[in-house]
Amino acid sequence: MIDIKFLRQNPDIVRENMKKKFQHDKLGLVDEVIEKDIELRAVKAKGDELRAVGNAKAKEIGGLMAKGLKEEAEAAKSEVSGLKAEVAALEEKARVLDAEVREKLLKIPQIIADDVPIGKDDSENVEIARYGRLSDDSEAGSSFEIPYHTEIMEKLSGLDLDSSRKTSGAGFYYLKGDIARLHSAVLSYARDFMIDRGFTYYIPPFMIRSEVVTGVMSFAEMENMMYKIEGEDLYLIGTSEHSMIGKFIDTIIPEEELPHVMTSYSPCFRKEVGAHGIEERGVYRIHQFEKQEMVVICKPEDSPEWFTKMCSYTVEFFRSLDIPVRTLECCSGDLADLKVKSIDVEAWSPRQKKYFEVGSCSNLGDAQARRLEIRVKNSENGTSGGSTKYIPHTLNNTVVAPPRMLIAFLENNLNADGSVNIPKPLRSYMGGKVKIG
Repeated sequence: MIDIKFLRQNPDIVRENMKKKFQHDKLGLVDEVIEKDIELRAVKAKGDELRAVGNAKAKEIGGLMAKGLKEEAEAAKSEVSGLKAEVAALEEKARVLDAEVREKLLKIPQIIADDVPIGKDDSENVEIARYGRLSDDSEAGSSFEIPYHTEIMEKLSGLDLDSSRKTSGAGFYYLKGDIARLHSAVLSYARDFMIDRGFTYYIPPFMIRSEVVTGVMSFAEMENMMYKIEGEDLYLIGTSEHSMIGKFIDTIIPEEELPHVMTSYSPCFRKEVGAHGIEERGVYRIHQFEKQEMVVICKPEDSPEWFTKMCSYTVEFFRSLDIPVRTLECCSGDLADLKVKSIDVEAWSPRQKKYFEVGSCSNLGDAQARRLEIRVKNSENGTSGGSTKYIPHTLNNTVVAPPRMLIAFLENNLNADGSVNIPKPLRSYMGGKVKIG
């Protein structure tokens, strides 16, 4: 959520940011917020004025009674009661106006970083770098045709889609045998990979309340992603980032505790299945999957460094499993409203001869922390001799999200005989196996 003080002082910057994101339909929100905010402050000021008058009048009553001026004291009491009623009405009006201002502020996108490329949608994202030799460039990779990922899994007796359609419908799956074990091995390796880099491991709640949902994501994302629990104020999480940032709701964090660097495991639940083309079948777009996430809460000045570092960890993770990847800078039109900057990590598919998304690293600036009222207490004495508070930055990044990640893994580690090589980092989690097949 954008800072109302910033919007008051820089309405043109906010409008220009909307134009960069091609959200011209939202331009009117700036004037609407400014008008409501002026009205809100006027109502609060009037309430404060009447409250002060009422307090002064109330103090007079005792003196009037002591002097025996009963009629005057009763008149003062009546006036105080009237002032209290006016103040209560103004407080209610302020509450309504405050909610209206907040609702509009929540729809205004975060100010994007200066170096974000300008573009309408993901087709205009900009490639940054590629890592790893593509398998289809090698003699071995081009000597046999790589089957669709469901065929690879089924030949290894590792996937049952027919049964999941009966139990749950489209967008679900049964993994079994070595494929299920590989799925768990990847997550276990990802957990230890991040712990070795100084991140604290968490298993968070898999359901969150609506106030947390609206704190961590935009309304559009919420509508398209979240499953609501019928009859309860609870939603199934779409990613553990939701729970991990929500953990700090309405919290004041001592500055010396920063940064909070966390890695969290969770199942993830998402309503949308997306496009239904040939490459959307199988386990590419699904309602349920598991993920290892990294989440950081830090000082604002440290967030660019953490952003770079977190993205590099995902690249390093995939390269350790012999999967070529590339990084893409998300353009302005592809950024969700809360994001300041984002980089997608895409894995190489030798079957499709193209890259596909396997993770996303995002710097959300102070958007989530402001919505959730997360603050940091600076213990250093300011000019007034007291401590100061400020809003931290939050970042998140996918370490790995199987089973989609297994598509890239299987294709890049597949042998001509249908067996799959197990890279060294996973072997201890696979009972010492060097291949499955």
